Amino acid sequence: MSAILAVEDLVKTYRGTRKTPAVEAVRGVSFEVAPGEFFGLLGPNGAGKSTTLGCITTLVRPTAGRVTVDGIDVMRRPTEAKRRIAVVPQTRNLDRDLTVREVLTFHAAYFGLRKAERESRADRLLAEMQLTEKAGVKPLTLSGGLQQRLLIARALMHDPKVLLLDEPTIGLDPQARRLLWETLSRLHDGGLTLIMTTHYMEEADRLCQRLAIIDHGRILQLDRPAALKKALPGGRILDLWVRSPEPIAPRLEALPGVLRVEKVTGTGQEDGFERLRLFVDPKDGLLDRALQAVQGAGGDLQHVSLTQPSLEDVYIHLTGKELRE
Repeated sequence: MSAILAVEDLVKTYRGTRKTPAVEAVRGVSFEVAPGEFFGLLGPNGAGKSTTLGCITTLVRPTAGRVTVDGIDVMRRPTEAKRRIAVVPQTRNLDRDLTVREVLTFHAAYFGLRKAERESRADRLLAEMQLTEKAGVKPLTLSGGLQQRLLIARALMHDPKVLLLDEPTIGLDPQARRLLWETLSRLHDGGLTLIMTTHYMEEADRLCQRLAIIDHGRILQLDRPAALKKALPGGRILDLWVRSPEPIAPRLEALPGVLRVEKVTGTGQEDGFERLRLFVDPKDGLLDRALQAVQGAGGDLQHVSLTQPSLEDVYIHLTGKELRE
């Protein structure tokens, strides 16, 4: 089946000024999304996720490359492309002067839907998003989670083929985030194609069928979440926060069952402690030998854990740093 979205060698460079250098926001990104797929772009703030989404939606003009939606070149035929896509932006841009229902019907009118169709679609989406009782209130009186559902309802009013979501759960409390996950899963089960940017590991792992990990404007790895985790060396991750008067990594690398040791930059550097992530094939007594190696170097141990690989481990393996929110 042909892709509903194709991004080919996408490049976006923002010109510099006399005081600031040029910024290469996207550096040759390529991927395809199949009809009905839930696809994710995972990466830290500034990785190039939102810029990529902006190029897809025609809000950002690429420096080079090509984007097609349902076979339509978004730069050559932007009006036709926009009818096939809908966007839930990172910033909640709801008109404070309209009611919840009017937010939906005005959006549909912009796309040329007749009044009867606008009203029937608004009724259906208000019910699906559990907003019927809020139809007559102003959007800014809603909670963050309800505002996000309203943004999704608005995006669906013109019956798009692809729904793009830019950090859809940012700023939401855990309960509202999980309720939104249920909404997105239901839309996906109904056959809608969804493309989401996020920097939440659990969100990407739970929702996305395929996932591109992006940093510094490049895709580092693209696969199913389970396949990304399975590709890591060994079957377990031993996480140590260590403070030692001498380098401890060589001692740990020499232990039976330790396949690789990586130093993690970011959290954990306080008070002289460094965070080491060991990719291990667990052997009997491995944990004891690791602790003995730390003690033998005269080191202190602040934290230790042995876990299954996660998407965070994949990201650290690729970049050597934590994905900070």
